[in-house]
Amino acid sequence: MDNMTVDRDALFIGGRWVAPQEGAAADVVEAATEKVLGRSALASAADIDAAVSAARDALRGPWGQLDNRARADLLDVFASALKKRGRDTATLVSRENGMPISLSAGVNGFGPAAMIRYYAALVREAASEDIRPSAFGGRTVVRREPVGVVAAITPWNYPQPLAAMKIAPALAAGCTVVLKAAPETALDAFAYADAAEEAGLPPGVLNIVPAGREASAYLVQHPGVDKVAFTGSTAAGRAIGEVCGRLLRPVTLELGGKSAAIVAADADLSVFAANLAEVSLVNNGQTCHASTRILAPRARYEEVVEAVTETVRGLVVGDPLDKATAIGPLVSAAQRERVLGYIEDGRSAGYRTTTGGGVPDSQPLGWFVEPTVFVDVDNSARIAQEEIFGPVLTITPYTDEDEAVAIANDSEYGLGGTVWTADEEHGLALASRIHSGTVGVNHYALDLDAPFGGVKSSGLGRELGPEGLTPYFATKSVYFGTR
Repeated sequence: MDNMTVDRDALFIGGRWVAPQEGAAADVVEAATEKVLGRSALASAADIDAAVSAARDALRGPWGQLDNRARADLLDVFASALKKRGRDTATLVSRENGMPISLSAGVNGFGPAAMIRYYAALVREAASEDIRPSAFGGRTVVRREPVGVVAAITPWNYPQPLAAMKIAPALAAGCTVVLKAAPETALDAFAYADAAEEAGLPPGVLNIVPAGREASAYLVQHPGVDKVAFTGSTAAGRAIGEVCGRLLRPVTLELGGKSAAIVAADADLSVFAANLAEVSLVNNGQTCHASTRILAPRARYEEVVEAVTETVRGLVVGDPLDKATAIGPLVSAAQRERVLGYIEDGRSAGYRTTTGGGVPDSQPLGWFVEPTVFVDVDNSARIAQEEIFGPVLTITPYTDEDEAVAIANDSEYGLGGTVWTADEEHGLALASRIHSGTVGVNHYALDLDAPFGGVKSSGLGRELGPEGLTPYFATKSVYFGTR
């Protein structure tokens, strides 16, 4: 593995590279080697002040004067600059958080540029206002104006696409952005700054400020912020939601999940097994929408257990930069201990593992956890109710589909889920009964053109699709009377 280190000693604020005012910095450690990969500047409250001020100035300045077409054209240049860096960015993310390169190449390398182009295309020909005849005479002009300065706060598991889900629609709408990246993956966030600089985005349109919790909290409540867009844990989302509620500040929250995969009695298990790693263990289980609770019909229960166990046992665990790797390391030592703690809790509760359950002997370095399968798990168990965020699956039997739906819905979360059946119409009917923001039938993958988000403790609002653009507009009605 390449031993090159990457250092970023400056923040990107107002179109310039500036040293953090308090000199704060943190090491970013490579997940597979436990060696320092690089060092990143971290923002303080003073840096947040500067970034928000720069974003406000840009909103009032040249960025705010561009029409939709001119803004879209500039975003296309930005996307090209980002795509040019895609291969290196994908590799860097895999080193930071352990994501297998086979996944990272698409989602971190080329997905963000595609997202920016998508939203640029959406606004290029869109009208900024429409005229509506009044029922009482006269007319009303309804204007769509940028909501303002956006605080985009992103986690470490999918750092590039989750940032793009906020940056792309916000900039397309004419907003300006302060991106607060997670310290664990701070280094890759600066790819956005490099691309913005190359593309010639006006100063202050996009500001990059990795930061810890205190500075992040300061950003959320900053008086110069008009909207918050957050992806992360439900606990952090609740705290952010409380602040935004008190301030009457618009907020989008994409939070945790504990999704269920309902394997119907007529399911083709070869299809389910072939998709299992991508649907239930994607990114080493560090995925909010992963279907980690597998619900199996009692009549085929042992068959499902065998198929899941053999599939998981056969997954290649190793170097995330190896294209053959299916399961890489977790992002940090703390995350590995958290996941191992859940495995120990499951065993202490009396549940049996059919594969995995510890640290692989083949990986003396790195924060690896064996992909693990628990069987005969009651849905009330802690390992079935709480988001583990690691390569741990549970299998629970059900008697009929009413019970399967009840088990799937017996969760505080509602982000994802899957249904596996030979009859797609039946799958659609089952999916309609699952209380979740998204459901896949014999498949699960986010669609750039369709909204993504959750219900219950999985969040508020939607990202992606045309629906992902709407939260970045404020509507204004201008009334005209009869002449």
